[in-house]
Amino acid sequence: MTLKALFLNCTLKKSPEVSNTRALIDKAVKLFEEQEVETEVIRIADYNIPVGVTSYEGEGDEWPDILKKIKESDILIMGSPIWFGTRSSLLQKVIERLDGTYMETDPETGQFPLYGKVAGVIITGNEDGAHNVAANTLFNLTHLGCTVPPNVDSYWVGPAGPGPSYIEAGGEKHLYTNKTIRFMVYNLVYFARLIANNPIPINMNELYKDAKKESE
Repeated sequence: MTLKALFLNCTLKKSPEVSNTRALIDKAVKLFEEQEVETEVIRIADYNIPVGVTSYEGEGDEWPDILKKIKESDILIMGSPIWFGTRSSLLQKVIERLDGTYMETDPETGQFPLYGKVAGVIITGNEDGAHNVAANTLFNLTHLGCTVPPNVDSYWVGPAGPGPSYIEAGGEKHLYTNKTIRFMVYNLVYFARLIANNPIPINMNELYKDAKKESE
């Protein structure tokens, strides 16, 4: 079974500008490839993605092409820098656009399109906020249907205030980050294979009917 891992790099920098978040993503890419997992990295800033909460926001919207790749993936990893202590505006936009998938449920089971996928998050920055970004993002992804295994956030954070980021500060040598990036990859691969062989059987349509019986 060949698994597919998709990274959404939500750096604010467009290509070909160097992205610190991409540098940490590349470590994960190498580890996934060692586990024989196909990988693809999409830099959100390179695409025209209007604000909105649907899967298509009109002419010129390039989100549908990205959403198609999300739906085809087994593993979804969000990458974000930290800005003002929270996730980037582009990651926020991605989460908002994923809101549209709530309306695309499976006719038989009622499951959302992201059911059956496992999710993680990669974060870089030179101020505190990594836990905030990870907590909010992983919580959002569970609501969208993703399974979040243990230890699937990996981050590097430099000193508070302006200063060198992951690449310039030699973050590639940081033990905690190198440990957590491995925890993330191996846990994601294990749970992705587990779910692929044992699809989530929950019928949300039936549960909704039961809920309506005791609700006003």
